[in-house]
Amino acid sequence: MKTTIPAPSQIDRKWLLVDAKGQVLGRLASRLALILRGKHKPTFTPFLDTGDFVVVINAEKVAVTGQKLTQKVYQRYSGYPGGRTTRLLGEVLQKHPDRAIRQAVKGMMPDGPLGRRMLGKLKIYAGPNHPHHAQQPQPVNDTLLAKGQRHG
Repeated sequence: MKTTIPAPSQIDRKWLLVDAKGQVLGRLASRLALILRGKHKPTFTPFLDTGDFVVVINAEKVAVTGQKLTQKVYQRYSGYPGGRTTRLLGEVLQKHPDRAIRQAVKGMMPDGPLGRRMLGKLKIYAGPNHPHHAQQPQPVNDTLLAKGQRHG
């Protein structure tokens, strides 16, 4: 048996539409990372970008379990003295719900240029409207978002 590596012209990218309404943040992020990396395809190659484009709508309606809204802290540091900024997950979800999902997915992607390129295929919108109608994104079926489903 020979191992085949897909050429860039052979990679079939689809546009998928995911509705985040009522979905748990961490579980949604892990499944989005799986789709962005291309692990759901038989042509998955770890060092190539074989994933699909993902459009996430209703990011403001994502669910969070436990006490994470008041206990989970996001930190940034500007590099200057006194330049550390902290925000709770509840504040982030109110002001910029797309950032909470993007940060969760980013933590599950590979580090380096390949991971950044894969993360660039993720489009997140707070409400139900998005500007990607021309790409005709297909709604993601629940089996692809279900736990443990790969190579579908």
